[in-house]
Amino acid sequence: MAKIKKTKHELKAQREALDRFHRFLPTLELKKQQLQKEVRQVEAALRASQRREAEVWAELRPWVKLLDSTERFAPYVQVREIVTATSNIAGVSVPAYVDIGFEESEVDFYETSAWHEEAVAVLRELTAVRAEQVVLDVQRRLLAEELRITSQRVNLFEKVMIPRAEENIRIIQIALGDAQTAAVARAKIAKGKSRELVSGATG
Repeated sequence: MAKIKKTKHELKAQREALDRFHRFLPTLELKKQQLQKEVRQVEAALRASQRREAEVWAELRPWVKLLDSTERFAPYVQVREIVTATSNIAGVSVPAYVDIGFEESEVDFYETSAWHEEAVAVLRELTAVRAEQVVLDVQRRLLAEELRITSQRVNLFEKVMIPRAEENIRIIQIALGDAQTAAVARAKIAKGKSRELVSGATG
């Protein structure tokens, strides 16, 4: 910790700094609360998506034994694009899941089973749910990182910068008070000596 100057100018600077810290801290605390809320919401959305995945798997059960080869279904669930939008959450730019596009493959209804279309639809939904989870996980990681940084800043202000400024102000005020007391004492001594000189000269 750097040694502080025990001057009126430094006292003013420390008081101004303390005022800035007190003004800025509520903004940081509000951002921290917003981020905590958003992280909880994203985690809830992720859990909901995972529950939906379990439901889709349940829908697939009737065809599990029939899906002897996933290769023949691969052309029908080949992802063309995952559409996302950029969303601003508590000052953080994060991707938001919008949609998923699949490559279109012609179906030979003579060569495929009657349940083929329904199975493909469920497989595509499963793929879409997993794509949504990937985007939600990116959201969670970005927001959690910003929350970590914001929490560190809140702690820095609360536990370091504000107490340090308050202590600096206390030290400077004591030093200035001592200096003023010493100045008054010197003035009294000087005044006493001048009286002695005057009385000696007149005597």
